[in-house]
Amino acid sequence: MARLPSAERRRQLTEAAIRAMSRDGVPRTTTRSIAAEAGVSLSVFHYCFDSKQELIESVITTITGHYVTIVQEALRPRATLEETVRAGFQAYWDHVRAHPDEHMLTYELTQYALRQPGFEHLARRQYELYTETYTELIEQVRQTMGLRLRVPVPVLARYLAAMTDGLTLNYLVLGDEAAWNDILDTVTAHIAGLVQET
Repeated sequence: MARLPSAERRRQLTEAAIRAMSRDGVPRTTTRSIAAEAGVSLSVFHYCFDSKQELIESVITTITGHYVTIVQEALRPRATLEETVRAGFQAYWDHVRAHPDEHMLTYELTQYALRQPGFEHLARRQYELYTETYTELIEQVRQTMGLRLRVPVPVLARYLAAMTDGLTLNYLVLGDEAAWNDILDTVTAHIAGLVQET
């Protein structure tokens, strides 16, 4: 086995954990199964992660990073604010459709963390991360397009996190792809109404 830098090995183990947890569920995924998925020894896993809590936090951060990068790229300024906002939501939606198991895993991680004594802070951190992510995306659009918000950034960021969370779960449960263009158009119009161009 080739020696990899610790950060690269952690990334490899985190991606293996995402695959294993998506396939087998969080409670049934063990450190041994993650090591096997990554093709490394159990001792390598324990060298890279001090605890299961540390691994779960890495999984949450990595999954969020998977779609944030795509959304950031999609949010380049377009002819109108509505087109820019719609492009960001479309990029997120495309990621949900392409990786439903990953998004389902985020809900399972939340429930797992809330039910495991000592892990509750991970669920809180997960949702704080969502709000921080939206704050960064809002600031990106606000600065590149010279916008003023009708509501404070923290309020809009938390609202977007809650709205996206609910819409994602709704899709994972109902799977109604046909309705999504209308839903995204409605969300885009609503969000655009909370912003004014300067």
